[in-house]
Amino acid sequence: MKTKIIGSIDTHRPEMLGLLKELVLVQSGSANKAGVDRVGRIIASKLSDLSLSVRGERQESLGDILVASTERAGERGNILLIGHMDTIFPADSPFTGWREDEKNVYGPGVIDMKGGLVAAIYVLQSLFDAGLLHRMPLRIIFNSDEEIGSPASGPIIAREAKKSAMAFVFECGGLNGEVATGRKGRLGLKLLVKGRAGHAAQTEGGKISAALELAHCIIALEALNGKVPGLTVNVGRLAGGIAPNVVPEEAWALVDVRFKSSEGRSFFESYLKELVQKSCVAGARKDVEIINERHVMESTETNRALYRLVAGEAQGLGITVLEEFRVGCSDANIVAQEGTPVLDGLGPVGDYDHSDREFMIRESLFERTKLAALSVHQAWLKLQEGSLFNT
Repeated sequence: MKTKIIGSIDTHRPEMLGLLKELVLVQSGSANKAGVDRVGRIIASKLSDLSLSVRGERQESLGDILVASTERAGERGNILLIGHMDTIFPADSPFTGWREDEKNVYGPGVIDMKGGLVAAIYVLQSLFDAGLLHRMPLRIIFNSDEEIGSPASGPIIAREAKKSAMAFVFECGGLNGEVATGRKGRLGLKLLVKGRAGHAAQTEGGKISAALELAHCIIALEALNGKVPGLTVNVGRLAGGIAPNVVPEEAWALVDVRFKSSEGRSFFESYLKELVQKSCVAGARKDVEIINERHVMESTETNRALYRLVAGEAQGLGITVLEEFRVGCSDANIVAQEGTPVLDGLGPVGDYDHSDREFMIRESLFERTKLAALSVHQAWLKLQEGSLFNT
């Protein structure tokens, strides 16, 4: 079967690269529903010949979510594959197009994660060509909102994770072949400060500036970096006031918090509670809204069992795979929260995602697709034997 799986991917190399180019040339920032839906239609077309059941989860403002299933997928014991169709780049981003050189391909989302989408599709294609797909309990989610925290698809992913024995997520692999057995958790917050408006030239009776209070908060929050191992805090966006000659009545900031343990999260939340209750500017008031959150994906023994399986298949292919705890979050965090074993980073290898330097190493698209396909097949065999998580 390995020969058939590998042979299928080798046969499809030109169309894999062609599909990747087609997807990259579609602008599909998270807020661009039309673009994300177009990516979904391209994917659905590619899946149409694989004897899969494909349904769309309609969304009002975000892109529609695709869920594909084999005939053996049911209410328990599935193998879940996940990839997201949206990118970080807004519709008016100047970073567009497709470029190639001798080694790499470049373009928005090429590695985060349209390369992973192509890999997932051709995992399915290779299993179909090998006569295996219809026998395996696979469910595949192509979601539309990962880059903004999966607000619509998160419940769908959680629901399917509960029905699954394991999951593989097709975010990019590291430059040294890393795959992720764990990931940091995340809180996305909006800190809102209320002051009292007034003329800037009249400060008698006390000046209650929301901007000044927010400035004190930013300094305090940024000072938390390094206070607890693995805790990072970044104030990434802020605004307030209406004119330079008006005391700001309102100011706000968006804050990104990452932590690698529940202790790190608890430390931050306790500090934040105290920060909100106290004010440096007398009379200023503060409130916090949680915009989105991801729980820590711990490096469990079951996750490591999936890693060992993948590493074994990589050795047979002559490629390197390393275990990694990643500082970023992904949909794998949602799967892990449900207690389902999950391995992330199965996609091709590249770097500089979320920037206009984003690239993918071309050959890694084919290598990692082979690795993922062989690993999914082997995981299914070991799951049937009852040996996957008992070694």
